[in-house]
Amino acid sequence: MNVMKDIVRLAAGKDGITDGEIRLVLDQMFQEKGPVKKILLLPPDFTRMHSGAGKITAMIYSKLKDTAQVDVMPALGTHEPMTKEEAEVFFEGVVPYERIIPHRWREDIISLGEVPEDFVEEVSEGLIKEAVPVEINKRLLDETYDLILSIGQVVPHEVVGMANYSKNILVGCGGKDTINKSHMLGAVFGMERLMGKDHSPVRKVFDYAQKNFLDKLPIAYILTVTTVAGEKVRIEGIYAGNSRKIFEDAVDSSRKKNLNWMDKPIKKAVVYLDPREFKSTWLGNKSIYRTRMAMADGGELIVLAPGVRKFGEDETIDRLIRKYGYKGREYVLKQFQENSDLRENPSAAAHLIHGSSDGRFRITYAVEYLTREEVEGVGFRYTPYAQACLKYMPEGITDGFYKSGEEEWFFISNPALGLWTVS
Repeated sequence: MNVMKDIVRLAAGKDGITDGEIRLVLDQMFQEKGPVKKILLLPPDFTRMHSGAGKITAMIYSKLKDTAQVDVMPALGTHEPMTKEEAEVFFEGVVPYERIIPHRWREDIISLGEVPEDFVEEVSEGLIKEAVPVEINKRLLDETYDLILSIGQVVPHEVVGMANYSKNILVGCGGKDTINKSHMLGAVFGMERLMGKDHSPVRKVFDYAQKNFLDKLPIAYILTVTTVAGEKVRIEGIYAGNSRKIFEDAVDSSRKKNLNWMDKPIKKAVVYLDPREFKSTWLGNKSIYRTRMAMADGGELIVLAPGVRKFGEDETIDRLIRKYGYKGREYVLKQFQENSDLRENPSAAAHLIHGSSDGRFRITYAVEYLTREEVEGVGFRYTPYAQACLKYMPEGITDGFYKSGEEEWFFISNPALGLWTVS
């Protein structure tokens, strides 16, 4: 693969990087690359609607559609494919729905090799002693593509430490064994030890795969760091190229922009999940992942989840979550050892570990579409959404501490955009 020049653009004005500045980055990148006749774009899906990646994908599509074949395959990972309505919003009405190719993580994959057992054992400090297969969507091996362009947001992440870069390929466009084993590696190592950091065990595994397998493919990256005020997304930085340095620069920026340091542990947190973005606890449990390092022992996390109507993103995972529940690390690891259905789906086991407070604080889901029996059946507390919303999300509320009488709570409007921890 040809080495491309790193391109970095940082926000100067109060509104962040402008559309004109984004186009200048794209012009420079494609001038560096040279003529492109066929390109594969790998943006995130609708669950990353605040990444700025939908806008960037739309700009690239508009720029190249008349002179090249432009295929778009969202890096879904285990998520459901976008609906036509979601794609219309995410890609700003520019990318035709028929140009969007679904990634099927259980079927459309091919093996490139594996990250060896001794390497995994070393980076996991002896906790995992097995190789990690490297599987990606077979489309990425189509030699007729001049360029494969991965577009996504760098932000704290519960499995890998900091999202994006090669994760967008190996998980977003990865196969079930890569997804399963990488997720379990992160869960066993402990997400408190890796969230918000670069060189986690999972990232080291991904770096090995990047160097030994992905660098042979014509892959380049456009990475964003964003913040949000109300409904307005501010792109703080764009990092383009195919070196690891652009990821490292984006990590440094995200740690400054997306890590929220608390002076004291939060006794009661209230987290709102946008119904357009969060339809399952598989996604909605970001409210747990991203706040647990700031939660006080004995505290309470209230999740305002008006769009959550199921647990898993597909039937298999949903069934496993309903069967085993979010009942703590030791319980899940025991069930994992004793039950073949969970061993066949390690990413589900990892998710169940992530979605529990291990008894440290209470978790209450405020929902409209799930029953009390369903919510309590997986180990959460239940309350009706309308009742909780009336109490904890008054008109015009923004992120921060609020008080009503003797009760105080900390409100978070979108857990996907940061990580909260005690300084």
